[in-house]
Amino acid sequence: MKTIKKLSILFLSTLVFLGCSNDDIPIPVNEEEVITTLTAVLTPVGGGTAVTLQTRDLDGDGPNAPTITVSGPLAVNTVYNGNLTLLNETESPAELKNTEIEEESNEHQFFFEVTNNIGSFAYRDTDGNGNPLGLEFTFTTTANTGSGNMTITLRHEPNKTAAGVAEGDITNAGGETDIEGTFSVTVQ
Repeated sequence: MKTIKKLSILFLSTLVFLGCSNDDIPIPVNEEEVITTLTAVLTPVGGGTAVTLQTRDLDGDGPNAPTITVSGPLAVNTVYNGNLTLLNETESPAELKNTEIEEESNEHQFFFEVTNNIGSFAYRDTDGNGNPLGLEFTFTTTANTGSGNMTITLRHEPNKTAAGVAEGDITNAGGETDIEGTFSVTVQ
């Protein structure tokens, strides 16, 4: 009887020992940021009225659509300096996410898209490897009046070496979208 008990204990100990391996240790995951609010301020170079674009989604993936606002029209044939502010307003006070994005700049990139050929974007800042980041940018409107959509997307862990990504083309970027806002803008 003693031998059976000793063998049972030895067998169970062996199973426990063999059952624990390095494969069972979870790998830390760099999760996507919680961002509820994206604000873009476009300030005309040389003076004029700044235009503010904002998307705010306090319930995240909940049932309510984001609130999107545009403070006014853009001027024709004008260069705007753009700056983005990102917040997590599920916390009180709201948490500014810009610092975290700057600290993890190699894992983030903003992409800017417009429809109806109303203007073009250029990056004014870079990540730690010299690749585009996009918290600061310029937007240059065309000489023609019109309206279109402006989409600003933040990608987490994009492939920054993929074709076109350094030029701001999101097509081959991959990664996960942290936040995206589409704004209906007018150039007049």
